[in-house]
Amino acid sequence: MLTYIVRRLLILIPVLVGVTLIIFSLMHVSGDPVRLMYGPNVPKEKVDEKRTELGLDKPIYIQYGNWISQLLHGDFGRSIHVQDRVSNLISARIGATLELTLVALVFTLLFSIPIGVVAAVKPYTAFDNIGRIFALFWVSMPYFWLGLVFMLLFGVRLHWLPISGRGGSLWSIAGLSHILLPALTLGLPPLALFMRLVRSSMLEVINEDYIRTARSKGLREGRVVFRHGLRNALIPVVTLLGLRLPWLFGGAVITETVFAWPGMGRLLVDAVTQRDYPVVQGIVLILATLVILSNLLADLVYAYIDPRIRYE
Repeated sequence: MLTYIVRRLLILIPVLVGVTLIIFSLMHVSGDPVRLMYGPNVPKEKVDEKRTELGLDKPIYIQYGNWISQLLHGDFGRSIHVQDRVSNLISARIGATLELTLVALVFTLLFSIPIGVVAAVKPYTAFDNIGRIFALFWVSMPYFWLGLVFMLLFGVRLHWLPISGRGGSLWSIAGLSHILLPALTLGLPPLALFMRLVRSSMLEVINEDYIRTARSKGLREGRVVFRHGLRNALIPVVTLLGLRLPWLFGGAVITETVFAWPGMGRLLVDAVTQRDYPVVQGIVLILATLVILSNLLADLVYAYIDPRIRYE
């Protein structure tokens, strides 16, 4: 297992190099960042002066080499608008993004797995049919529309929950009340998807021979379902989890913008609007790294769920 982890971490290096190349190329293909920042009416002399100050007058390959050299020293550059280090801006926001994403993920798994298991154990019942309608509805909802509906209903009409900002520590009442609507917005669409996948995976294993053997030995139904059935049905769920984590990070960008949540997603939107390309490059690189590590974590969970899986 250790050899596999080391090998995957080594593969991470060329992947990240490719990501940096794509990010850097796209930022420069989109146009001259200084001209886009200043607009068409600013004199050319001022634009050239700013371009020289930022090092954008050098050839593209030298700019890329300088950026990579900065990254290797832990320096993501400086923001054009805020005049602060990009690493400082990201470190101040990454905690809020991870908090929102993890709460949404816990909410998704906490409800999707039990509901999917019950729907599989009692297929084609009223509970299963209602769950099917629920899944079809929520999986079709875009994040921004869902967030606006929650804001209008629970914030504006009912005045139950705040509709913007972060309320401090997650373990405080204010923190929980502020994160509830963004977490629901981010977690409900994947909850519906995971619920349907758990149901279909459980239906495949619930009639297997080892399940009948466990029942014939007199084990309790709950132990048979959750210990023997669910554990073998979780492999596809973990696979989907590794694939859906990038969607959660992407959905966090929209959700943070809608709810004014002070995370990296909102910082990214502001940086794109302001043409602050060093901030955009730094945030996209961090998000890409988180996605790659989440896929590695999913592979490691495989071996824990099913000991027959060996990577050596």
